[in-house]
Amino acid sequence: MKKLITEQEVIRLAKANIRIIPIDKGDLVTALAKDKIKELGLKVVSTDELKKINDEHIDINQSKKLNKVCLASDHTGFKMKQIIAKYLSSINYDIIDVGTYNEDSCDYPDYAAECTQKVLKREVDFGLILDATGIPSAITANKFNGIRAATCYNEFSAKSAREHNNANVLVLGAKSLGEETILSILKTWMNTDFAGGRHQRRLDKITAIEKSEKLSK
Repeated sequence: MKKLITEQEVIRLAKANIRIIPIDKGDLVTALAKDKIKELGLKVVSTDELKKINDEHIDINQSKKLNKVCLASDHTGFKMKQIIAKYLSSINYDIIDVGTYNEDSCDYPDYAAECTQKVLKREVDFGLILDATGIPSAITANKFNGIRAATCYNEFSAKSAREHNNANVLVLGAKSLGEETILSILKTWMNTDFAGGRHQRRLDKITAIEKSEKLSK
């Protein structure tokens, strides 16, 4: 369906700090909207261009069997990481473990960032990070453009994160979830594909926000 982009819509996007406006072929931009875009220093890009931007970072459209994973944890998630690694090895997954390698106190951002880089460089199909609650490592990972890190606490959230959000980093709380729950969440994650469609359109808008932030620096 064609969209009509008006001056008011441009103003709304600018107030939301969105500096790039995605448009589909056939969309109409009013003259007043064009003037306002120029006045506010915004940029209009096609959805095809946004796809190219995605491809430069990581292919968020890609749906395939996941079989190579990067594991990371801080000291609170170390034991659970060992259990997960054993399980993944038993089903013939390739594993890259970026640490930590013991229960000595350490800083979660170091390991979350290392895992995230493996995902961005496409060295693995997805990342899995563990800390006490699953929250701080997700905050760290989501600082990187192109990353969709999701803290999952049950099978439903894992399925939604993959199917609707095409999340590429799973973050789990080793101290807030039991072993069986964590393994069940992981299995759901690995067996769920991205649905695309309307969900891709929403991810394109997130990518536009990421691109806007990059250009503003």
